Amino acid sequence: MSKKGTTLGASPVDSPELLLPSWDPKGPRRAQLETLLRAAIRRGRLRPAARLPSSRALAAQLGVSRRLVVEVYEQLGAEGYLVARRGAGTVVSPNLQPLDEGTTPEREATPARGIDLFPGAPDVSLFPRRAWARALRRALAELPDARLNYGDYAGVPELREALADHLGRVRAALAAPDRILVTSGYQQGLRVFLQLLRARGGRRVAIEDPGYPLAAWAIESEQLEPVPIPVDEEGIDVEALAAADPDAAVVAPAHSLPLGAVLAPERRRRLVAWARRQGALVLEDDYDAELRYERDPAGSLQGLAPDVVVLAGTVSKTLAPALRLGWLLLPVKLVGDAVTSRVAADGGGSRIEERALAELIAGGGFDRHLRVARKRYRAKRELLIEAAADAAPRVRVRGIAAGLHAVLELPPGVEEQPVVESAAAAGVTVQGLGAFSRLHRPPPGVVVGYGMPSEHQLREAVAVLGAAIEEAAAATDIPRDPSARR
Repeated sequence: MSKKGTTLGASPVDSPELLLPSWDPKGPRRAQLETLLRAAIRRGRLRPAARLPSSRALAAQLGVSRRLVVEVYEQLGAEGYLVARRGAGTVVSPNLQPLDEGTTPEREATPARGIDLFPGAPDVSLFPRRAWARALRRALAELPDARLNYGDYAGVPELREALADHLGRVRAALAAPDRILVTSGYQQGLRVFLQLLRARGGRRVAIEDPGYPLAAWAIESEQLEPVPIPVDEEGIDVEALAAADPDAAVVAPAHSLPLGAVLAPERRRRLVAWARRQGALVLEDDYDAELRYERDPAGSLQGLAPDVVVLAGTVSKTLAPALRLGWLLLPVKLVGDAVTSRVAADGGGSRIEERALAELIAGGGFDRHLRVARKRYRAKRELLIEAAADAAPRVRVRGIAAGLHAVLELPPGVEEQPVVESAAAAGVTVQGLGAFSRLHRPPPGVVVGYGMPSEHQLREAVAVLGAAIEEAAAATDIPRDPSARR
């Protein structure tokens, strides 16, 4: 290649210059341009958020077609190196980190992915901005001045009414507006429930194991004792729960995290019977209940036993975590104390955003958004299964077709930690099943969240995971033929 540097000499004033020190006009132009830009980003010469020349200006500089530059920009954008921003042109992805100076050329050739497969993270690009803006404008326009005061600490009446209608229609819940407390997301609802339990003299809380890690953390933070109960393909083991004799239970009957199990009908009945017999309370975490793709949704546990079950929901998965809006549907006897507990925490939420959510639900915008989201997430889940079959044919995908995550159960003899570490070294963040367990460890596996990454990122990340799994399997001398697995 030529050692002479190339700069943008006749560029428009609004397009930055770019030096490509090793550009060879006689070499393979597209592959060369991709390699040079990729290397410049990886080595830190082009820093995160650095602006690149327009495709027209760079094409004029290099003597190539504008289409070629556009295709290179698109390819590097798909790999996560570049981001096209409306009104600002093409920039280096702000999230990339350059390699150390001592990195070997072989390592440098590996794309910087930075793909996070965090389970439960939604695709926030689906957030219905226009519908939300309309709902917010309408809420502001129709809200009387007097309603801009502190208002009802349980949440604005319009939202509690809309939620009661929605939960009765979609979740088969026995709901009434005066039994609903609006919260700042699921975590606050969980804290309120635990404080109610402690005020009643409760001390021990059953949790699913493996299960949602922050549930145990919240229980311990409230000076209560988490009691891990095993989970299988039919949900939490109710016989083991009864034998442990806790004062309450926190369960996710619609779609457990991480195994993706649905609580079987007979276990639902036995759980309700246990709670009534013992005078215990059950918090129903309605996790992923509205994101089902291939089977009819199961009704809420609360609909079976509104006297002992508290239904906790949120729009963090269905809309966006940034809204910080959730709810508790409570037995009548607990409503007053629950409102007091919530007020003691923060004095109540944003009345304006609560009113906007009420407008979105009542006007049908929330239902329309759910239909779009289900279609998108179903396609991502199918892509995950297809990509996993190609990249790691010996894994088994666990969990029903629902929610924002699935479990890849590893072949016998393959441990999850080496797979997790190998994927992380290649830029893919994934969690092992062990991270969700306290006492009852399932077979080794990795939990793949498919909600947040794009389709391209998901396919790329699964390829990385597959390579890590195959490498770990080869180290244990496991045959590649899937039929060899028993």
